[in-house]
Amino acid sequence: MRRNQWLAAPLGAATTAALLSGCGATDGSSAGSGKGVVMGISDRVKATDPASGYDPGSWLLFNNVFQSLLSFPKGATTPEPDAAEACAFEGSESRTYVCTLRDGLKFSNGNSLTAQDVKYSFERTLKINDENGPAVMLASIGSIDTPDDKTVVFRLKAPDATFPSKIASGAGSIVDHTQYPADKLRTDGKAFGSGVYTLDSINDKSAAFSVNDAYTGKAKPKNSGVTMKFFNEDQAALKKVLEDGDVDFAFRGLAAKDIAGLVAAQTGDGKVEVVQGAGAEVEHLVFNVSDPVAGKLPVRKAIAYLVDREALVRQVYESTATPLYSIVPAGIASHTTAFFDRYGGAPQPEKAKAALRTAGIKDKVKITLYSTPSRYGPATDQEFQLIAKQLNSSGLFEADVKSVEFEQYEKDIQAGKYGVYVKGWVPDYPDADNFTQPFFGPDNVLHNNYDNKEITGTIIPSTSAKSDRGSASGDYSRLQDIVADEIPLLPLWQSKQYAVTRPNVTGLQWSLDASTVFRFWEISKG
Repeated sequence: MRRNQWLAAPLGAATTAALLSGCGATDGSSAGSGKGVVMGISDRVKATDPASGYDPGSWLLFNNVFQSLLSFPKGATTPEPDAAEACAFEGSESRTYVCTLRDGLKFSNGNSLTAQDVKYSFERTLKINDENGPAVMLASIGSIDTPDDKTVVFRLKAPDATFPSKIASGAGSIVDHTQYPADKLRTDGKAFGSGVYTLDSINDKSAAFSVNDAYTGKAKPKNSGVTMKFFNEDQAALKKVLEDGDVDFAFRGLAAKDIAGLVAAQTGDGKVEVVQGAGAEVEHLVFNVSDPVAGKLPVRKAIAYLVDREALVRQVYESTATPLYSIVPAGIASHTTAFFDRYGGAPQPEKAKAALRTAGIKDKVKITLYSTPSRYGPATDQEFQLIAKQLNSSGLFEADVKSVEFEQYEKDIQAGKYGVYVKGWVPDYPDADNFTQPFFGPDNVLHNNYDNKEITGTIIPSTSAKSDRGSASGDYSRLQDIVADEIPLLPLWQSKQYAVTRPNVTGLQWSLDASTVFRFWEISKG
């Protein structure tokens, strides 16, 4: 999960065709003008050292400045070789993974990139184990061997078929062993990688990138450089600079109402256009199953029957998100609609009442929904107020909402003080594993005290061992059925990614896919 990130819902599906055709959606084969582009973004880049950053802004930097052994091609959810010439599991179990590097790899400072740098990079991240870093994604690594300068052998502690996807993410960034200390983070704000771009400068207001002349790989940059301007969640300021032409495009952070307004206006003066793509960010209503109220399954079932997701995405998010009916979102292999199949897509108050009465619950259920807009955006309180209204209008609940600052919110959740609360999830890699495995077991990231032995003891180990991801669909279907039956969480919505751009900018559609990789090199300006 990318930490410290609030979710900004993207554009509505009804506008997809018009938006893509209006933005010069091509196959990316044009060389472009080679001009530099200026990007506005609400996220901050919290780290320039890959051993620390685990937030969307930092991973955006890593994906463009550093190389990984593998990467996700545009529009794909299966990784392919990048710094590697080839990678594959050895043997029938997914426990030994061997990569051979391509020839001629160099870092931006001219140093050669060898297998020793790869080994150093992974072992460094694990050794530092920064609380804000991606070491948790590499926990399956037992040892790394480098029999020669071009070969890297990963020996895993247990079968992990998703290992290729994990190292294709920002967690797999390769650093120059002469430039990064083995046991501590680099803190000077500089970055030396072998990726498509070099980081020229970064401060609280902006970051500047230029094309890396030493880069060896498949990407063909269509611009001469990118400047990122940070707006630190100031949605109004980001909208204004876009409309004034001070940035070429905006990615992440515009309010849903602003996006909807820009969509409506784009057929007018032609100042801005909107590009939409698939998103995999999700939001869940989480239940503490040890809570005296939310811990009762009939209460959770009643809530599942009453929450109107269509109203949430329409009234709160201006149709810039889509209803979500399972823990694995649409667009990710093995997705089902388990919650829709059981609880429907519209409120069913009679079934909610029956669920409560069967359990002997006759009085109104008093319950508090906890929100944290400082983490998940200013619309979160509005969303939860609407959920409370939906519950109360049934006559079965007496629900209210409390808004808490994020730091206190996390402490209270871990202390078990909340019965119902919100959690968002930004995926690390586009596989059902990343939407399931972290949510279960005694130390799950939701801190909701839910543990199902079939999921943790049978299903997850089984799916982790299957390198043919399609063969895991049966297990994932069973997992989604269990979650819908026991309701440790209630999926609410999944995002659609968007970018708002000046009309002379093209190529953004190649950065808006389920891989969540933002590809600077695909963007060009006429």
